[in-house]
Amino acid sequence: MEQNIYIDKERLEKSKELTESLGESLEVDKLKEKVKELNKKQMEPDFWDDNDAAQKVINETNSYQKVIDQYSELIDLITDALDLITLMDLEEDYSSYDEFKNMVDVIENKSDEFKLNTLLNGEYDSNNAILSIHAGAGGTEAQDWAEMLLRMYTRYAEKKGFKIETLDILKEDEAGIKSATLRISGDKAYGYLKGEKGVHRLVRISPFDANKRRHTSFSSVDVFPELDDETEIEIKDDELKIDTYRSTGAGGQHVNTTDSAVRITHIPTGVVVQCQNERSQIQNREKAMDMLKAKLIALAEEEKKEKIEDLQGNYSQIAWGSQIRSYVFQPYTMVKDHRTNVEIGDVDRVMDGDLDKFIYAYLQDKATE
Repeated sequence: MEQNIYIDKERLEKSKELTESLGESLEVDKLKEKVKELNKKQMEPDFWDDNDAAQKVINETNSYQKVIDQYSELIDLITDALDLITLMDLEEDYSSYDEFKNMVDVIENKSDEFKLNTLLNGEYDSNNAILSIHAGAGGTEAQDWAEMLLRMYTRYAEKKGFKIETLDILKEDEAGIKSATLRISGDKAYGYLKGEKGVHRLVRISPFDANKRRHTSFSSVDVFPELDDETEIEIKDDELKIDTYRSTGAGGQHVNTTDSAVRITHIPTGVVVQCQNERSQIQNREKAMDMLKAKLIALAEEEKKEKIEDLQGNYSQIAWGSQIRSYVFQPYTMVKDHRTNVEIGDVDRVMDGDLDKFIYAYLQDKATE
């Protein structure tokens, strides 16, 4: 018992130090002043004259307030835990130890999450995310794997409280999907998900193999930020190849009987986007163009190049040797991120959307580069 209490006290002290240092680096007191100023601005008579500008102020206020609330909640939890352990020590009565340990567990998780949020300070990190999944080498097995990834990211987004909208999905008759594109909306959605871009490898005994052999298959994930209407980028008409086709997704009789779906290829970079979620071809084209602009800007930022014609938008081959993460179901269970070397043995937990450990490690690595 004494050894356990000593360990948990140390965990609490580490979380306290982390939280206080983060509070100092984020200048929480200054954030509170900013929130006061922004709240005053919202009370001005002409605040809603420009709806877009007003929404930006509200979003900025909410973002600052979230940091303040996270910090305040952690400080309160830490204070309560310190009071409890002090009381137990004074009375030499440790009957409330389980309660104390649970408090430390909660504080540790919340302080790690708070630190994660401080790493999301990129130009587009606070934006919504557009996430696309494409089946790679492996046929039906890869298509099934792509659908499993779709479920994994959907569950992750649900746990984060994000809103999920399917922009495009190409299903296969036998099993799985060829591709899917989601809009994931929420505070710092792109910041959290940007590190998921790359090839994801699956190793398992295939349910589609009558001989029960072990198969390896691949799917790629692409992530880029959704941009607001004020973001400008020059795209020439002669750089675009636009195809229309019949939608295969939900949407009613009209969608399924007209060529309303739109696929746009940016010829200089090879970037392809498509949308079939809207009811009309015009709406799908507008949505696809927004996605293309966002993707090109994200590529420009990633490659640190200024001209679109210099960008290389193509993936490396979606196959062996190019994966960022491996998911092994047999002969043992393990998920390993090859960039950070983070491993988790509970593959079912990961497939159910528990990705925070991988995301945190990736962001931490990037922050120290």
